[in-house]
Amino acid sequence: MTFNFSYRNPYDNIELNLYTCGHEACKSLHSYGPAIRSGHLIHIVLSGKGTYKINNTVYTLSARDAFLIYPNELIYYEADKDDPWEYIWVGLVGTKVCDYLNKTSISKSNPIFTLRDDSLLVNSINSIIDSTKIDTNKNLKILSTLYNFLFELLNEFPNTANNNKNTQQTYLEEALLYIQLNFQDNISIIDIATHLSIDRSYLHRIFKKNLNISPQEYILNLRLEKAAELLSTTSLTIGDISRSVGYNDTMLFSKTFKKHNGCTPSLYRKFNEIVKY
Repeated sequence: MTFNFSYRNPYDNIELNLYTCGHEACKSLHSYGPAIRSGHLIHIVLSGKGTYKINNTVYTLSARDAFLIYPNELIYYEADKDDPWEYIWVGLVGTKVCDYLNKTSISKSNPIFTLRDDSLLVNSINSIIDSTKIDTNKNLKILSTLYNFLFELLNEFPNTANNNKNTQQTYLEEALLYIQLNFQDNISIIDIATHLSIDRSYLHRIFKKNLNISPQEYILNLRLEKAAELLSTTSLTIGDISRSVGYNDTMLFSKTFKKHNGCTPSLYRKFNEIVKY
């Protein structure tokens, strides 16, 4: 059985997309290379044996073994003469692919990995292959199966070397995103900590360590920056702007704005309004 899919529009989603996937039962000594690939490819051996060569190192692989091919690296792989392998593969492109793969224990120095007995990665790649065969909303289906594959990959092969650092960075990124999406509302530090399922004091330490300000200061700065932008680029009333950045009390907003910017919102608008031609 052979199925080989090459995606014609790999940059529909710039962060992550599929450019190839497939399933092949190889003939004796069937080989690829020496050659380079333009994206990241993962092959999983379903049965049989074969060899993978990179940087003068040769790996002998069999069922449940897998290998990751990095872009622009000279590689060669070949099916065994007597027991040729059958494998499936998926190729990924996009600006976030490296970030996702760096969160796994798989690396250039360790490109070989073995699936657990209860691994869902084969099913995940089969779902990707199936998604390429539909006609309606194909792009969305492909993208959803790719994210599911990466989820299973990170779940099965997590990078534990910098676990604490990665955890703190993840909490910080999620906190900043939550604030960006909710700063217009009356959110509190407890709301953010609850959303992340962490203690508020731990959240405070993460902000101070990474941004050198407290979460409260970050929210305040974001609200006032957004207010200044609205004052200089829109004709919204002071009250409308106040409510748009999380202040239901316009007087409190004006007092806070003046304290941090040295003038009232009205004066700020007067001296900073962008002339519209």
